[in-house]
Amino acid sequence: MTLEIETYPNKETLANSAAKEFSRHARSAITRHDRFSVALAGGSTPRVLYSLLAGDEYASKLDWARIHLFWGDERCVPPDHPDSNYRMARKILIDRVPIPEVNVHRMQGELAPEEGALAYERLLYRYFSWKTPVFDLVLLGMGEDGHTASLFPGDRSLRERKRWVIAVDHNQPPVPTVPRLTLTLPILNFARKVMFLVTGESKAETVRRILVSGCKLPAGMVKPVSGNLKWMLDEAAGTEVG
Repeated sequence: MTLEIETYPNKETLANSAAKEFSRHARSAITRHDRFSVALAGGSTPRVLYSLLAGDEYASKLDWARIHLFWGDERCVPPDHPDSNYRMARKILIDRVPIPEVNVHRMQGELAPEEGALAYERLLYRYFSWKTPVFDLVLLGMGEDGHTASLFPGDRSLRERKRWVIAVDHNQPPVPTVPRLTLTLPILNFARKVMFLVTGESKAETVRRILVSGCKLPAGMVKPVSGNLKWMLDEAAGTEVG
């Protein structure tokens, strides 16, 4: 694994750099094996990235016919629900670029959680020809508690080694939330490239704990076996990283 840590003045410059990385990796993957398989993240920072990818600089230049969109996690809600990661990407990116509908592989959050997890696992089996999924790029965010995708501190999901997709009951205080679907650590760690997009002063201490102190929070457990790991931080999130 190779590790890069880059800090940017603000969320916008970080997103611009991430868009360039996305474009570069897409071209490289398409040249190498004729398609680009990327797992998307939810959250506010990826939202800025997706908006850029749908803009004039990238929308007409990327080979969308060979780009396949997946999701790293999803809330167990219908696809038109305001909390759906798919809905956010659909509204900001998918509906604004010429990507074939068959290239959009969403998690079915409207199904019962375990049913939705098994359905997505079967989808990945078919897409990756019954081999362990190797995404060309995985985009991830990080919560203040160090969670990433829907892998939360102390949860049994962190010990999963066989399943590719699992349902997670996330009922942490102060507000209980709906169950979620998430890719598991083994799948994240098989990716060719993982990019964390992290912004905000409230996450600076957690970033320090992971990148400086080596704390075993979920985000710190993402370490691609033979791929590249890149942390992209704005100045506020990177204040405690030397």
